[in-house]
Amino acid sequence: MTSTIHESAPTPERVDGLRVAIIGAGPAGIYAGNILQSAVESLGGTVAIDLFESLPAPYGLIRYGVAPDHPRIKGIVNSLHEMLDAGSIRFIGNVEVGRDIALDELQERYDAVILATGAIRDAALEIPGIDLAGSYGAADFVAWFDGHPDVPREWPLDAREIAVIGNGNVALDIARILAKHPEDLRSTEVADTVLAGLESSAVTDVHVFGRRGPLDVKFTPIELRELGEVPGVDIVLAEEDFAALDAAVAAGAPGTNQLKVIRRTFDAWRTRDAEASRTHGERARRLHLHFFHAPVAVLGDERVEAVRFERTAQSEDGAVRGTGELRDIPVQAVYRAVGYYGTPVVGVPFDERRGVIPNAEGRVLAGDAPAPGLYATGWIKRGPVGLIGHTKSDAMETIAHLVADAQAGALTAPVETGDVLEVLAAREVPYTTWSGWLALDAHERALGAGHVHARERVKVVPRDEQVEVSRAGALIGS
Repeated sequence: MTSTIHESAPTPERVDGLRVAIIGAGPAGIYAGNILQSAVESLGGTVAIDLFESLPAPYGLIRYGVAPDHPRIKGIVNSLHEMLDAGSIRFIGNVEVGRDIALDELQERYDAVILATGAIRDAALEIPGIDLAGSYGAADFVAWFDGHPDVPREWPLDAREIAVIGNGNVALDIARILAKHPEDLRSTEVADTVLAGLESSAVTDVHVFGRRGPLDVKFTPIELRELGEVPGVDIVLAEEDFAALDAAVAAGAPGTNQLKVIRRTFDAWRTRDAEASRTHGERARRLHLHFFHAPVAVLGDERVEAVRFERTAQSEDGAVRGTGELRDIPVQAVYRAVGYYGTPVVGVPFDERRGVIPNAEGRVLAGDAPAPGLYATGWIKRGPVGLIGHTKSDAMETIAHLVADAQAGALTAPVETGDVLEVLAAREVPYTTWSGWLALDAHERALGAGHVHARERVKVVPRDEQVEVSRAGALIGS
């Protein structure tokens, strides 16, 4: 009788005493910290995580990149709050890496650094006239209506007719905020300065342009449906944009559930128009959706007077080509919403063409080889695509490699053991903490409760005021 020896699976190597810095306290950075904490604890180890943020407050894109009339999306904050409130991740705000402290100084103090700086700049739209007065980037406008502390408090809203170029969620957010009547935003956390600006707006018509057809849009069905629910605003569609779609549907072309919902939304609007149940021009503002329009040039002498588009058509292989037919649409302002561009970090390789940090599944590359102890996650890793929830799976990939590298002994141990807060204090950097954010959060909610319109919160905009409230109500160093 022979005996069989069953070898047990090898026990994963414990990772203990790890120190990690994460740059960027948006969803990508917070998810990465939470996943790292769980991964190390599952191995029976310990990890100390510091989360650095250039703004005084956490949450990044959620606080400064989501339209104020989207409380459903902002509900993600509740989950992010729980992760930071657990106390296992230390928030250090109002610190600019590359200015207040250098990357190599962090690398001296931590086993690994994760870059989660996101993408907050506009991608370029390289057509003639795009730099005329009255031409704006989506990122700048979103930052303004979200009360970002580093943009001007005022925004020129003197144009009656506006073009928004792009067919993603950001384009719809911009169009909706421009077309929406200010009284319908009063219940949100929008800053009072933004409300005052919108109340002075001269807009009557907002035109949204996409170079592809109605079923090739990048926005979600929910975003589209919400567009039709804006009070006092007419939705205007051009029947010529739907001829190809109608033919495809008649031929029984398949489609995903998402596309079917989008198609039903468009069909409902077209039916209502055909039945004359809503009369264009009856309401004070109109929102026009144009498809098969590729921007060619912005026209005007000293400022925007019109946008020239080439009419496009879709081939059987799905490719979009120009037809040669040009159309000039009179507008006095243009907003380009053609995508975001990554934010580089001083001392880190950067791919200027793609707007990302070069990496292999989250390991930052210096040339063709991974840079020891340096990682990336979120939009700075993969580009500004996908929804907020996608950053969680993205972070899981990055953290898996970081933990594997730690287990393999591929990380360089810190040579400085002192607390980074001592360095910041010695340099008189007015950093903020998690307890400071709780104080600022409570302050904004109190402002909302005491507001004449009884709002959930009134966002504090100036950076120095945010810092003052945070530091006055916090135990600095906590």
